[in-house]
Amino acid sequence: MDEVSNTPGRVGGRVTSRDGTPIAYERYGEGPPLVLVSGALGTAAGGRALGGLLARRFSVVAYDRRGRGGSGDTGPYAVEREIEDLAAVVGEAGAGSALYGEGTGGALALAAVAAGLEAGAVAAYEPPYSAEAAERRRQVGVLLGEGRPLAALDLFLADPTAASGPRPGVTELRPGVAELAHTLAYDLAVLGDGTVPERLLARVHARVLVVDGGASPAWTRRAALALTAALPRARHRTLTGQTHEVAPHVLAPVLEDFLTEDRETVEAA
Repeated sequence: MDEVSNTPGRVGGRVTSRDGTPIAYERYGEGPPLVLVSGALGTAAGGRALGGLLARRFSVVAYDRRGRGGSGDTGPYAVEREIEDLAAVVGEAGAGSALYGEGTGGALALAAVAAGLEAGAVAAYEPPYSAEAAERRRQVGVLLGEGRPLAALDLFLADPTAASGPRPGVTELRPGVAELAHTLAYDLAVLGDGTVPERLLARVHARVLVVDGGASPAWTRRAALALTAALPRARHRTLTGQTHEVAPHVLAPVLEDFLTEDRETVEAA
């Protein structure tokens, strides 16, 4: 049963994934269902600013991916288990839920739809497919394999390709993020070899919006364009002046227009 949180208008609860893992979520707003899928180190709480804006038109459900926040972390990890987690959340959110994924969350959302998850339109912001970042991902994976999650986290955050420059080290992070370091291995698994999985994406027949920031590194634009080309029904949009840390008030109306257009198209058919 859902449990009312201490924040007005937000309801929290848990669903059980296929392997028995409890997955925590938050729901707010009224309207067609929309599920937010966080990227690396993200949680449901991190999506509240964007979700609050979208809640004017949608019933927004944000959840903690396994190993994060209030969700469980049953092992061994497999991308298939994360897809089952998302399917459980979509089942709770409502049939035909649209999906929005940020970073690796976008890659996960697309993989889930390719695997047969029935969802509405999908929007993805800068899924980090890139051969250029392969060596850094490999080094992060090595550190995780050696049992050095905090070193892996520092390397991940000190990305020299980031438009805004290297991010703070672990000691400067907001409380709780260091505890998520081990989940970087999950994001690496979702990305596979880091290249756009063209055969997989050919099975995504939902409408897709791929978005990137105009001030992000050049490789993110190349990745977004390659992803758009690999999808049967996708369009691409660049948000001028935005980086990977996209401003919610800039992104929200773009998503709203795209998702509303999709709903109007379905209702008119």
